[in-house]
Amino acid sequence: MSVQRDPAQKPDYTEVGRSVEKVDGLALACGQPVYTADMKPPGMLYARVLRSRYAHARIKHIDGSKALALPGVKAVLTHHDVPRIVHTTAGQGFPEPSPYDTFVLDNKVRFVGDRVAAVAAETREAAAEALKHIEVEYEQLEPIFDAEAALEPGAPVIHDEPEAHIPIPVPYDPTRNLVAQVEFEVGDVEKAFADADIVRGARYTTPYAQHVPLEPHVCMTWFDDNGRLVIRTSTQVPFHARRIVAQALDFPLRKIRVIKPRVGGGFGTKQEVLLEQLCASLTLKTGRPVLFEYSRAEEWISGRVRHPQALTLKTAVNKDGGIQGILLKTVMNTGAYGSHGLTVVCNTGSKTLPLYRWPNMKFDAQTAYTNLPVGGAYRGYGATQGAFAMECQMDELAEACGLDPVEFRLRHIIKNGESSPVFKALGEGKPGVEQVITSTELETCLKVGAEASGWYEKRGKPGDGPIKRGIGLAALMQGSSIPHIDMAAASIKMNEDGSFNLHVGATDLGTGSDTVLAQIAAEVLQIPTDYVIVYSSDTDITPFDVGAYASSTTYLSGQAVRDAALDVRGQVLDRAAMMLGVHASTLRVQGLSVVGAGGKELSFSDVCLHAMYEDEQVQIAAHASKISHTSPPPFAAHYAEVEVDTELGSVKVVNYVAAVDCGQAINPKLAEGQTEGAVLNGISYTLCEEYIFNARGRMWNDDFNYYKIFTTRDYPDIKTILVESHDPTGPFGAKSVSEININGPMPAISNAIYDAIGVRMRDAPFTAEKVLAALKEKQSQSE
Repeated sequence: MSVQRDPAQKPDYTEVGRSVEKVDGLALACGQPVYTADMKPPGMLYARVLRSRYAHARIKHIDGSKALALPGVKAVLTHHDVPRIVHTTAGQGFPEPSPYDTFVLDNKVRFVGDRVAAVAAETREAAAEALKHIEVEYEQLEPIFDAEAALEPGAPVIHDEPEAHIPIPVPYDPTRNLVAQVEFEVGDVEKAFADADIVRGARYTTPYAQHVPLEPHVCMTWFDDNGRLVIRTSTQVPFHARRIVAQALDFPLRKIRVIKPRVGGGFGTKQEVLLEQLCASLTLKTGRPVLFEYSRAEEWISGRVRHPQALTLKTAVNKDGGIQGILLKTVMNTGAYGSHGLTVVCNTGSKTLPLYRWPNMKFDAQTAYTNLPVGGAYRGYGATQGAFAMECQMDELAEACGLDPVEFRLRHIIKNGESSPVFKALGEGKPGVEQVITSTELETCLKVGAEASGWYEKRGKPGDGPIKRGIGLAALMQGSSIPHIDMAAASIKMNEDGSFNLHVGATDLGTGSDTVLAQIAAEVLQIPTDYVIVYSSDTDITPFDVGAYASSTTYLSGQAVRDAALDVRGQVLDRAAMMLGVHASTLRVQGLSVVGAGGKELSFSDVCLHAMYEDEQVQIAAHASKISHTSPPPFAAHYAEVEVDTELGSVKVVNYVAAVDCGQAINPKLAEGQTEGAVLNGISYTLCEEYIFNARGRMWNDDFNYYKIFTTRDYPDIKTILVESHDPTGPFGAKSVSEININGPMPAISNAIYDAIGVRMRDAPFTAEKVLAALKEKQSQSE
């Protein structure tokens, strides 16, 4: 459902704001989309990787000759056979704000599952057999698994190679396992704590989690007829992938083409350029097509994960409820490599602290290397961890002041026209950009969410018996693209039947961005969406786009599409004016036609044919590029109702309401789908997802039997309410929606558990064992 703006203030859109069918919907329903691994070119080889048994070791000797001698084995690569070029696997803008600390293959391994060697063979079976015949002699080194301990003097140094560096001027010291350090202060926080009536502080911890896309990482490489290297890959960042592969292999970028086919889910993990360098190396070695696909276990161990964080939050308020000061400190575990180690921890502060009007603020964050699996981009991108601490403590402050949590938040949320010093102080990898809130309906979200969830009727009524009920909430903000960093482009050309080809570098991961961008173009051109033929994400054919991350596609790529469509529309009107002998200002576009005074009308087909074949022949086409100058936040209010079994410790979410301000929803059904998918993902992360390691750093639960995720079978009653606003900077008033809603379940459920049983859950996930332990501790304290 949606809460709409005043109809008198809302433009009368024809394509935008409608839940049109996805442009690839029929193909999906018929099982027709071609994914990366659905192709099988002649002569294709299969790649496998030998992975380290040790968390920290140096390779003293390695020999692949016996493996290479096996039938069907065509290549064995070790660190001796590939260029030793340091790079980052993080698919980010250039210069990347992540350490250059990775090699295609290295003489040192830094976590259980790290790459040791690679093979390519005629069959999967031959490739698997070859791994058993690679001889490796290791020198075992002392590992470190705790991020806070890794920063202590005397801890084992994980990256002692001289090449490790970060290409931007920020704190980075691998000799201390320090990947990133971010600090800023506004006002005087210590004085605020000293002067306040009430001070609260607590430690919050968030765990590892895997994205678990239905399609794992998969890549295919081959040489085309012109001898160019083609990389067909399930990626969120095709242009970054091309650049990083060229760099890592010292291979000419002009000779690389990256194609993104249909992608079976990403959620951030495919913002990483993991397979492409090694797969390309095997094709370079053999001259043959190579398919490299992660197994499910490899996806857990050697893909990318959400960065665990240990957060300490301290806040101060006056007894009348006035907020005074906040100190947010966090230590983040990036694992064995520093991918996204700076930018994620920046977001932990930048996407949470501005939500409330704190007069005094301090943020202190560090990211550390450990000998565990590698953190990377994951939907929510640091805000998930920060929102957990912030929204749990906002409830504690409200209770301390004797105020309802909804009313307490309503007093302090950032308002339209206001700014925050955090925007300027803290960006992603560098200082931010001063911004003013140009659209927010968070107040409405809080109010309609409270009404829809039954907040005032249900809160504080756990009921009798062993199963207690509780309700909790969380307020949220995120962002829409990265200011002065992200860039997108689009091109449009007209066809003889009045249809249009839209070429975008933006990457559809199943989110429906191809459809949304087609709707934006169709709205400008005043044509049905199915007259827009979308082609996306091919580095040879489509224009540049940073890729699908930072909630930028609808907001930023949509602006590029809008501007290109406006240019094309102007060309159509100019050509029609020439044909009719009138001024273009007297014409309008209507229903695949250009209409003038007195009923004169030309079809789009007439206009295009005239442009192509008659006077002053031209192709009606346009290109537009956009860079983001601001990042208007979407806002949301989440309400979770839970049942807690006090005998078993189990927690069940029974009702969930997400009231979301994403500006103008270009396609409401897709926005609702993004919201509900993110909420279920967040509930799963909150209640059951965790990595379990043995004493040597090996993950024990790398399969679906023991790593549990929520599925449709676990789906609670989720109600999405789209609360419309209009952001003047976005296309037709749109902001982002894809990330923000994963951030709500953890704090909302924690607060709901407190409402039900009176214990604060600060260590996620909230498993039955932890709930029972918290109840036991509460009972012992009361005795």
